[in-house]
This record gives sequence, C-alpha cells and structure tokens, in this order.
Amino acid sequence: MRTAGSWLAPDLALALAAVTLFYCLFFFQGYQKLFRDSDAGWHIRTGERILASHQLPHTDSYSFSRESQPWFAWEWLADVATGAMHRTAGLAGVALFYGSVIACGVWLWFRLHWAMGGNFFIACAMCPLALSTCNIHWLARPHVIGWLFLLIAVLWAEKPHASFGWLDALAIGGFSALWANTHASFFLAPMVFGVYVLRRSSWYVWAALVAAVGPLLNPYGWHLYQHVFRYLADSELLARISEFQTFDFHTAGSGQIIAALILGIAGGTLAFTQGRYERAALAVLFSVVGIRSARGLPLIALVLLPIANGAIAPLLPRGFSEYCKRLRAIDARLSGVVLAPILIALAFLVLQRLPVGFPPDQFPVAAYVHIPADARLFSSDKFGGYLIYRSNGERKVFFDGRSDFYGVDFLKQVTRVVQLRPGWQTIFDSYRFSHALLPQDYPLTQALEERGWQEVYRDKTAVLLARGRT
Repeated sequence: MRTAGSWLAPDLALALAAVTLFYCLFFFQGYQKLFRDSDAGWHIRTGERILASHQLPHTDSYSFSRESQPWFAWEWLADVATGAMHRTAGLAGVALFYGSVIACGVWLWFRLHWAMGGNFFIACAMCPLALSTCNIHWLARPHVIGWLFLLIAVLWAEKPHASFGWLDALAIGGFSALWANTHASFFLAPMVFGVYVLRRSSWYVWAALVAAVGPLLNPYGWHLYQHVFRYLADSELLARISEFQTFDFHTAGSGQIIAALILGIAGGTLAFTQGRYERAALAVLFSVVGIRSARGLPLIALVLLPIANGAIAPLLPRGFSEYCKRLRAIDARLSGVVLAPILIALAFLVLQRLPVGFPPDQFPVAAYVHIPADARLFSSDKFGGYLIYRSNGERKVFFDGRSDFYGVDFLKQVTRVVQLRPGWQTIFDSYRFSHALLPQDYPLTQALEERGWQEVYRDKTAVLLARGRT
C-alpha cells in the first residue's frame, strides 16, 4: 500500500518519462525539431477549423490543384487536440503536448517491461536504445499518439483474462473507436489481440473481433477502412514517400537502431523457445514492418525490446535476479504522479524563452513575407504544409504532405517537374504558376531562371522566383 510520500517520490517509469520530456523538448531541440515535418502545419489548422465550425472537412480547402476534391481528415481527433493546444498556447503548447505524449509513451513502455516480467536493470539499459530508435519520428504529428494506443493494447493483451463480458466489449470497442478517430494505425488493435489468440483463450478471439468492428464508429464509417487499406496497399504511392522506405542503416548514429533491431529479433526467437508464441509472433510482425519501413522502427523499440527483456530475465544469474526483484519491489511502491503536472508546467515555462516553431533553416520563414498575396505558387510538399500554417490556411498551395489525398498520378507529375524529366515544361506550364518558392538545392531553380523567371528573394533556405514578362 502506497504512503502519502510515495505519491511524491517518482518510480523509475515516471523518472525516466520526465527525463525524456526535458530531453525531447530541450536537448533534442524538440522546440523546433518536432516541427521539422511541415504536416504539423495543416494538422494544426485543420483542428482549429473543426473547433471553429464544429464540422469535419469533407473536401479540400488548402490547395488550388485539387480544390474541393473529397478529402478524408482521418486523424481529426488528434487534429482537434493539437488545434486546441495551439489556440490556447501557440506552438509552444503544441510542442509541450507532443513532448508530453512522448514522455507518457516512455512511462507505458516501462509498464510493459514489468508486465512481461522484464528485469529492472535491463529495462534501464534498453531505454537509450528505445529513445534513439523512436526519435527519428519524434514529430508533432498524430502517429506519436498512435504509439500510446499500441502500448496500451499490448499491455491489455498481456493481462490474464477470464470470460469475455459486456464490460470488455464496451471498453475495447470504445478504445478501438477512439484510436480510429485519432490515427490510421487503429488496425493494429485487432492484430495484437488476434496474435494473443495463441494463448488459447476465447477472450482474445472476442477482443479481436470487437477491436475490428469498433473503429466503424467514425465519421466516415466503413469508408475509413477502405481508404486506409487502399493507401497502405498502394505500393507505387508508398514508394514515393520517404518515411515508408527502408531505413538507411549506413546513416551516422544508426548503431543504436541496429542494436535495438537485433535485440528485438533475438528476443522474439528466445520467446519462441520459451513457449511464448504470442510474443514471438509479435516480434516477427513488427520486425518485418521495421525492416521494410522506417516508420516501423519505433514499433520495434516500443514492443520488441520489452519482449526481449521478458525473455532474457529468466536466464540471468539467480543472485542478480533476486537483487533486481527487490529493487523493483521498492520501485513498485512509488508513484510520484503529483510531480507530473509540476514538471509539465516547468517545461512550458522554459519553452517561453526559446524560439519555438518551424526551423528557419528548413522552411521559408523569412521568404514568406516576400510572396505576393495573389501569387499562384509552385512549391515543394514540405513547404506546402508550412505555407498552410503560416497563412492560416488562406493561401492556396500547389500541394503538401497529404500523399493519400493527392494520389500517385499527381505525385508522378510533380516528380517529373522536380527532376526536370522530359515533358516537365508542359506539366509546369499547365498550372499557370506566377511564382515559385523552392528549396536552395532544387535544380528547378536554375531551369526556371534559364526560361526567364526572375529572382525576387533568396536566402540560405529558399529562393522565390517570379515569372518573367516574356
């Protein structure tokens, strides 16, 4: 039983969650790096529009290339949360929100270690590997919230269960519906519960079925399933999205990511030899996802490292194991939850003194004021999300990061233009652009200047060109 003091003294999970919060926001420079993907821009503005109109968008209002075409705002609930934070506290509030979500993920991650019988010291040793693997996708985007849902689903599956009842159905149905309205990874819920059917309990069969049906409670009904399936099954489209490509393991600093991957695969293999077939199946599932796509690597860190710890712990020397169990027993009596709001408030105060926002070395922060109000602007998808944010959604963009909305045929056209492949002039001219805002290293800049386009503004990040009069 916890004493009053235990509510003030943090356990290991909360202590390292707090470290993660401050590391993410300040040492990792999350006050800007969380916004290094400009999709945060249209997520924020979409959430604010939903809050203002009390309606979900069903057609596009951000672009002139596909204006008024049907659009799935499939992460609308996360957008609303982000928009509410922005309306309340600006980009500092958004950074704090996502930093807190990431920290909460670390707290749940340690809970998963304990649920799987993991060793106290091994969990501590694995934490740097987890953070190094996850931080490649630490962004102010809804997928980070999806990590929390995944951890909760696995924790739920790990608990012993008796017969499946109505309370279970309501809880799992509501959980999966909430996930579906927050992020498209909701299909992982029935997959996780389905894998745990290997425990030979009918509870998991019913849980998987309810988790598969619950997401129907969304504004788009079964069309959301159809849309997500078509998107993830479109290999030609995903091949044009960098985060869905295989991670470059030759990148500097990738050693810890490789270590996490090897540990995860080895842990899954060891779990299989110990008769933990459901954990081994999860290891196979997420290993395949992580090897095929960089987006899947954080899932390896979040799920497979606790599996590996749970598989390694029984093999440790008895004396060392008993010592660690005593430490864990002491840790289990602590909580420290009272400190959580204090730490969050402190982080917010520090954020007020920092240049929170989109990194000016990656986005046209200075160039924006030089763009004419009536410009029909060609720009990159990365700049597109920033332009939506900066203009409060009022400046129509050519395109942005919503690849599922624009589709593969449109992206093929853009690629042809950007790479100056044969016929690019015809495609470019068909959109009747008056201006072009391009990253410094775009070959298109020189090609347009050779066609008579004139430089309006240039800095180390972006070049703004205007169509010549000829």
